[in-house]
Amino acid sequence: MMRDKLQQLARELEGILYTDDTMRTLYATDASAYREMPLAVAIPENISDLKKLIAFASAHKTSLIPRTAGTSLAGQVVGNGIVVDVSRKFTSILEINTAEKWVRVQPGVIRDELNMFLKPYGFYFGPETSTANRAMIGGMVGNNSCGSNSVVYGSTREHLLEVKALLSDGTETEFHSLSPDAFHAKCEGPANSLETQIYRQLRTALSNHTNQEEIRREFPKKSIMRRNTGYAVDMLLETAPFTAGTEDFNFCKLIAGSEGTLALLTEIKLHIDPLPPKETGLLCVHFNTIDESLRANIIAMQLKPSASELIDHFILECTKDNIEQRKNRFFVQGDPGAILVIEFCRDTREEITAMANLLEQQLRAAGLGYHFPLLFGEDTKKIWTLRKAGLGLLSNLPGDEKAVPVIEDTAVAVEDLPAFIRDFNEILKKYNLHAVHYAHAGSGEIHLRPIINLKTQEGNALFRTIAEEIATLVKQYHGSLSGEHGDGRLRGEFIRQMIGAKNYELLRQVKYTWDPENIFNPNKIVDTPSMNSMLRYEPGVPAPEIKTIFHFPQQTMLQHAEQCNGSGDCRKTELSGGTMCPSYMATRNEKDTTRARANILREFLTKSNKQNKFDHKEIYEVLDLCLACKGCKSECPSNVDMAKLKMEFLQHYHDANGLPFRSWMIGNYSKLNNLAVIAPGIYNWLINTRATGNLIKKISGFATKRSLPGLHQTTLKSWFKKKWPAEKQPHPAGTRKVYLFCDEFTNFNDTTIGIKAVQLLERLGYEVLMINHPESARAYLSKGMLRKARGIAEKNVRIFSDVINENAPLLGVEPSAILSFRDEYPDLVQEPLRAAAQKLAKHVYLIDEFLALEADKGHIAPEQFSSEKKHIKLHGHCQQKALSGTQHSKKILSLPANYTVEVIPSGCCGMAGSFGYEKEHYDLSMQIGELVLFPAVRNAADDTIIAAPGTSCRHQVKDGTGKKALHPVEVLHAALVH
Repeated sequence: MMRDKLQQLARELEGILYTDDTMRTLYATDASAYREMPLAVAIPENISDLKKLIAFASAHKTSLIPRTAGTSLAGQVVGNGIVVDVSRKFTSILEINTAEKWVRVQPGVIRDELNMFLKPYGFYFGPETSTANRAMIGGMVGNNSCGSNSVVYGSTREHLLEVKALLSDGTETEFHSLSPDAFHAKCEGPANSLETQIYRQLRTALSNHTNQEEIRREFPKKSIMRRNTGYAVDMLLETAPFTAGTEDFNFCKLIAGSEGTLALLTEIKLHIDPLPPKETGLLCVHFNTIDESLRANIIAMQLKPSASELIDHFILECTKDNIEQRKNRFFVQGDPGAILVIEFCRDTREEITAMANLLEQQLRAAGLGYHFPLLFGEDTKKIWTLRKAGLGLLSNLPGDEKAVPVIEDTAVAVEDLPAFIRDFNEILKKYNLHAVHYAHAGSGEIHLRPIINLKTQEGNALFRTIAEEIATLVKQYHGSLSGEHGDGRLRGEFIRQMIGAKNYELLRQVKYTWDPENIFNPNKIVDTPSMNSMLRYEPGVPAPEIKTIFHFPQQTMLQHAEQCNGSGDCRKTELSGGTMCPSYMATRNEKDTTRARANILREFLTKSNKQNKFDHKEIYEVLDLCLACKGCKSECPSNVDMAKLKMEFLQHYHDANGLPFRSWMIGNYSKLNNLAVIAPGIYNWLINTRATGNLIKKISGFATKRSLPGLHQTTLKSWFKKKWPAEKQPHPAGTRKVYLFCDEFTNFNDTTIGIKAVQLLERLGYEVLMINHPESARAYLSKGMLRKARGIAEKNVRIFSDVINENAPLLGVEPSAILSFRDEYPDLVQEPLRAAAQKLAKHVYLIDEFLALEADKGHIAPEQFSSEKKHIKLHGHCQQKALSGTQHSKKILSLPANYTVEVIPSGCCGMAGSFGYEKEHYDLSMQIGELVLFPAVRNAADDTIIAAPGTSCRHQVKDGTGKKALHPVEVLHAALVH
């Protein structure tokens, strides 16, 4: 049996071989519309493991599917063989030679991290992708990736100098540049050598005059920089053995874009360029129509910009509903039909301004464009972030109709682009469709995605019809059906149509000479099955009805999970910044990505036969390491809120399997503290005495290495009641009222912070009110006890909706508690209270936010604080970052004139409420802390203040570094001028 054979292989490998259904499911998709269950998933440790995998595939008639980040858009890493994931172990930068301008890497090196390594040397790897902060060099070679700057740097192919590879018989070999004599010497090698056969086949094929004519006639125009149609035999034809006066032969030209179908790469040698000019400016020209923008693009390209990128009206509309991208719309004026982002890189801003002015004059003279903002510095990063988010934003469409990747990678000559797009849209009109337009206008490639419902049989058929018609149109323009995303399962079927039957047979000869047994990524490029088969969704199957406690606006819970299109933004590392996804940053395991969690939910919610479709341990295991940090809610371009999905899942899972004791304890945190606060001294002694403390932790399921939060001698509510009648001072007329939300953490554990918050607000001239209310329900939410949380949320909405308004806001000290009003409450309360909850949410602020906004209005001044010099390092709370931002905390900590604030570029601290206390999560929690936060705190000077608004963050800093972190309120309180 194959299972027995796989178990034997697993024992032989030094790496890992997964054969369980869960891991196979997680690797059954990429960023495309395809899904196929692999036989197994291998995480090879070394080259020896790769050779064993090749031998196994050959002996047992299966296949190997090379994979790095799994962000391919055409189904390149989807198949029924063994997925070989080299992203975990093959991640080393091996050598750099600045004199000869090259770097040697393993295939799992991330593109952006390679450039971080190269920067101190003054060099740069030019080709990029919109996924560059997680896309890996092996995948970029496989797809021959390029991006916005391809008009300057070309594609990966132009930079690929050498590779070390394993052939389909396990032979180790190298491919590099060869003189004509060296090429012919390779052809005369041992007859039984696979490498010799590879060279001979290519020499015979390309020396044939008829083949040469056929290739030159049928392949895309040479002027199209982005041409990835099948194997690049057209490129090899233009080398010295076959065409006089051309460059030397190098099989790397063929390997780039071969999608892992010819060999397994183990090392990659790349050409690198000097760093680009220091100054970059973006001229963001606004147009009324897409056609105007494409005609303007032809004019713009004459001035040799480094990029010219299109963003259409549809994507601009999507950015309005995305928390992260709304901030990046600052430059948009009016309601443009399209914006062309034209990049100029020069040594000075004056040179860029001159070029931009010249282009503006030319465009205005041609009657093109109505607004011409020129942006520099940090603003340019925001624009590129907005442009690169386009793919994920398209997944946000409510319902089942989506902008699907069917013909999104077509490339034509720049001068043909306006006419091509007009013809393209005429074809769509026949089917009452319209497309989203975005990306690389400067290189003749616009990403075009028609909006289709692939869940219906009609949509499935239309998917194929559109592909066929557009392929015919591309051929008419002598374009390339694939510009940068590859052929894969999506376009492979149409290669015969694009290059003719004779050339297609030549590609088949290449494939089966290199890989006679078809073990390397079969059914990609050649012999590809129908492009509308093996899709994620089986057409015509009705969606299951799933009742949820949370409200999912304009969609169902399943549709929310399905918004994840697999683009893998959650696979970025701590070096790229951001919060999503902390567990993946620590483990580098695909299972611990937001993408994996969305995939497992989609799989079981659509395929489970159980009445309670949540009752699956497999879902629990994949969601277990979600810290509910909320990073995905803002950083995922598709806005997949995995924390919300996890909470919903846990409620239904507990319904079926019972609520664990530890979850009951954590959920009832406030009630238990109400009992313990009767004798706080005894409680603190019990948890801090080693014997009793460890016993309590063991009974509770907490890690014995973790300290537990102590209770204050009084609660904030008690202090406030005692203070109120005695200390209340009359406030001048017009003094603004604020209500303080007394959350359960500040009330019991961080009482002094709450007291200082009240005192700070009053000293700054605000009247602080506190009314009787229940806790925030954050602990119930975190453990999926949604019904209990709903009851509390509804009580709070009823209590506060009558008193809170724009003139009397509700403030909170603890981010996770107060932000529940803005985040969970509007979707948790039942319909009669939903409007009230939404209205209330508009007037709820983290205290940092409120003080920052008041400072902006001039109501708080630096003169109210100390002039002493101090330096602060600030770590933001995860939910604060996702829903509010750390800029408010930074702003208020900078109010004292001589206070300097440095934001630690950390993601999640690793504590995440109760997560870091739990015994099975403690080690991972500390591992996350060690990524960025702990080293930054340890390396801080002794007189540096560490600030952190979150109670769990401060506790994590204490346990991880031994240092005390302060709430920003404490810092400001101490800085008040007495």
